[in-house]
Amino acid sequence: MSERVIEYNHIPNHQKTAMVGFNRCMVSQLRQSSFQLTRNSGLGQSRAYSAPAGGIPAAKKKYVPTSGTYPLGFRASGTIVGVKPSNTTKPDLALLTSDVPCAAAAVFTKNKFQAAPVTFSRALLQKKGNQGIQSVFINSGCANAVTGKGGLEDAEKMAQAADKALGQTDGTLVMSTGVIGQRLPMDKIINGVPAALEALGETHEHWLTMAKAICTTDTFPKLISRTFSLPSSPGIEYKIAGTTKGAGMIHPNMATLLGVVATDAPISSAALPSLLKHSVDRSFNSITIDGDTSTNDTVALLANGMAGGKEVVEGTPDYDAFRTILTDFAAELAQLIVRDGEGATKFVTIKVVDSASEEAARKIASTIARSPLVKTALYGKDANWGRILCATGYSLISEPGQGINEVPEIVPEKTNVSFIPTDGTAELKLLVNGEPEQVDEARAAEILELEDLEILVRLGTGDKQATYWTCDYSHEYITINGDYRT
Repeated sequence: MSERVIEYNHIPNHQKTAMVGFNRCMVSQLRQSSFQLTRNSGLGQSRAYSAPAGGIPAAKKKYVPTSGTYPLGFRASGTIVGVKPSNTTKPDLALLTSDVPCAAAAVFTKNKFQAAPVTFSRALLQKKGNQGIQSVFINSGCANAVTGKGGLEDAEKMAQAADKALGQTDGTLVMSTGVIGQRLPMDKIINGVPAALEALGETHEHWLTMAKAICTTDTFPKLISRTFSLPSSPGIEYKIAGTTKGAGMIHPNMATLLGVVATDAPISSAALPSLLKHSVDRSFNSITIDGDTSTNDTVALLANGMAGGKEVVEGTPDYDAFRTILTDFAAELAQLIVRDGEGATKFVTIKVVDSASEEAARKIASTIARSPLVKTALYGKDANWGRILCATGYSLISEPGQGINEVPEIVPEKTNVSFIPTDGTAELKLLVNGEPEQVDEARAAEILELEDLEILVRLGTGDKQATYWTCDYSHEYITINGDYRT
């Protein structure tokens, strides 16, 4: 080694510079080759949530149902039309329809650049007074967003094609997801309507194929179904089913995300919007993957009442019961999106409790959930609680750059931070009443090896709380989004 150092020290400076540049280039190439080898072959550190080259990752197969129970009178299909020319194998056109008109409601993105299907579907619901909607028609592969007047005409043509085939008038909501700034291949979509109609059915496989058809960078289809009863009709078994998609560009309001929920319970059209908003605020608006709100986000709820029973109206025990059922259902559906975050290796629950207000708790939880430093530390399995505390501390500053405001909801001397293991073992306290704990790094490492993790922040300023769900940031997130369009 010493001889080589002596030899190197005798090399002229301009040659040393060239050698250093060459060596850096070689190291960079080796690192990239190693990273690609790890991604392509599955070698290296195990990342249970990373998407493989093809198929559903082994760790995610457990989230794909093998059976289900679906609401009466609804039929679903998923077919291939090749919205993206490169797609020849994956369903990319989804259709859900009811045998009878439904009460319907939807929540939409708050992004100022709202996609054509968002504009069209919102206007249709307003025109129809949340009644008389019978179908939802969805394509993946192209978002039909920022496409001007022509894009809005395409959304309308898409709905009209479904209406005509189904024998309806103004009865179809439309959704699109995929690349922004490109027009839909309308010939493919319209010509694909007969096949979508022919493929309709009410079995689990029909619903699952529909769920697959709305996926983009998702690694697994997201579908759940449940049965329930209502206080006024204990002898009736009602059903609710829903599918959603999303793996990136996920942050409220809304948290590219689409969702459709259908039930055969008799929910009044007047009650439906408030029920949906309440549930979405505590589900789809309580998740974040990357802090980006899409142009297309839409969640729709359809109720056809075909199971019978008393109509559910606001201010009744039935209303309260269904609101709880719908909120829990939507939360479970929304959590599947986080579990499929682009490149994610962890599912993280963030609870902020003992807060002076629910609003403050939600803001703090949201800020922690979208902090790149928190998310990268979680990916690196680093118990860096200082990043969690930092995000908590700036979360309620109303005007960044204008000085720090006094925030009574946060009192440093009362603040506590802990990891709550999801394997049932004891809480790991990181900060107690503003004082750092001596962290057992070995125990922290064990907790951070788990795919599921809970971060608990106790503020000590009240009795309100909020929960957010998020994931970590990995190298793969950059890879996926670095070439998403191309």
